[in-house]
Amino acid sequence: MRRASRKRSTLANRAIAASAALILGGGGLLAVNVYASAGEGWSDPEPAQSGQIKAAGQQMSTIDCPEVANGLPQEIPDSARQEVDRELAALDSQITEAYQRFADSKEQIAQDPNLAQNAILGPLKDKRLASIGRIVISIDRAAERPEGLEGLAPCTLRADDNGGVGEDGQGDAGQGDNAGQDGDQGGDQAGDQAGDQGDQGDGNADGEQDGGQDNGQDNGNNGNGGQAGNGPNAADFVDIQSVQPNVQQPRKLRGASRGEFATNCGTNENGKFNPDNVIVAPGVSNGAHHMHDYVGNQANDAFASDDDLARGQTTCQNQGDKSTYYWPVLRLQNGQNENDANADGGGKDSNVGEIQTPTEVTLKFVGSPVGKVTAMPRFLRIITGDAKAFTNGDANANASWSCTGFEDRQLKDKYPICPEGSQVVRTFNFQSCWDGQNTDSANHRTHVAFAQENGACPNGFRAIPQLVQRIVYDVPPGPGFAVDSFPEQLHKPGTDHGDFINVFNNRLMNKVVACVNEGRRCT
Repeated sequence: MRRASRKRSTLANRAIAASAALILGGGGLLAVNVYASAGEGWSDPEPAQSGQIKAAGQQMSTIDCPEVANGLPQEIPDSARQEVDRELAALDSQITEAYQRFADSKEQIAQDPNLAQNAILGPLKDKRLASIGRIVISIDRAAERPEGLEGLAPCTLRADDNGGVGEDGQGDAGQGDNAGQDGDQGGDQAGDQAGDQGDQGDGNADGEQDGGQDNGQDNGNNGNGGQAGNGPNAADFVDIQSVQPNVQQPRKLRGASRGEFATNCGTNENGKFNPDNVIVAPGVSNGAHHMHDYVGNQANDAFASDDDLARGQTTCQNQGDKSTYYWPVLRLQNGQNENDANADGGGKDSNVGEIQTPTEVTLKFVGSPVGKVTAMPRFLRIITGDAKAFTNGDANANASWSCTGFEDRQLKDKYPICPEGSQVVRTFNFQSCWDGQNTDSANHRTHVAFAQENGACPNGFRAIPQLVQRIVYDVPPGPGFAVDSFPEQLHKPGTDHGDFINVFNNRLMNKVVACVNEGRRCT
């Protein structure tokens, strides 16, 4: 796959200006057709009823399915793990396929709601029941038979409550949890920026603008948001300058571990991408249904074993760190195709647009505000955030979005509109507490935990060096980018997530612990 140009080209500026002009006007959000690009959720969604269609009368936007993994026993027998993981990945693929049928049939469904049940939700339920049955049989061979999983088979249709257009013609939801601002303010800011960009350029500006605009619109899907037709929408963006500072840190006690260890593993300049997820869907190609950026270990794909990772090459400067760090790619919404436009994880999964190489990736390990940390075990797996947060709910959402110069203001469920000269920042603060026994768990979450509000680990957990991942992008101001996602997650900012497998050698991990506990800064 090629590396797309990451510079803020005239074409990119013009395309963003054109798209912003289409969606922002008159001080308000008038439409939701921005260029858009483009299974780790374990929250507890409300069970769906068979045939139910949520928010009757609203324009349905996506398919909402209960997370079958939530109903599994906490411990899965080793003999069943491979089969269970494979069937969980199959459930994701079934939703992806059903979402595509739904997206292709929205107009017909709007005229005949029964079509949704007969052609999409009913067949999807049948496929899910078959996969759930195989999961139950696999576990039953070696452990107590899980009960009640069949009740998680039915799915529903749901509206994007954050993307509708109200009766007054303005966006319904212009306000996030941390953003004290409405859609009008965001529209004013982005509209002004887009207008300024539109006034600049050379003699080819008009032709470039028309080309970018036409390309994006032609590839859209009935104005439902995005070049791929599945989001995000204008209400998913907010002006960072209108957000009040909201970052709070727990007070550090006398015995706190105040040091930090930084590892430099580059920015994926060599362009290692794949749509796999070896943590959640080992042995399954395209298990993520969206493209990941990788830094560090270069052996990571769906089929990589611990031995493969141990032998793999690394982009990290310190060769003692062969860890793998990965996250969904961010794409520029400029109407330009990437080389994966017809590939799994890319265009086949409604993830389109130019993949952006970060201008900076910072990986550091920090300590506990209340005490010392202990070494994390080799091959420890940690997922932070929830790739399905839009349908699962935000219980496990953990992405933070901001802008350089404004990082005391963090957004959880909005993309930031950064002022000219400021760059977009994604931050992941990984779980910092470990159960002391397991390198993974059946749901890939319960073996690690976040510290409590006072900074202490929950009972039964011990503090480990906390990975803090900061990724910076130079993209044009305004609503012109999105992260890759499962197609039915509509590229929502809250679905952002990060994955980490520790492949430090013992000597370097001991150095990390010593640096953090002794209050030093090391690399």
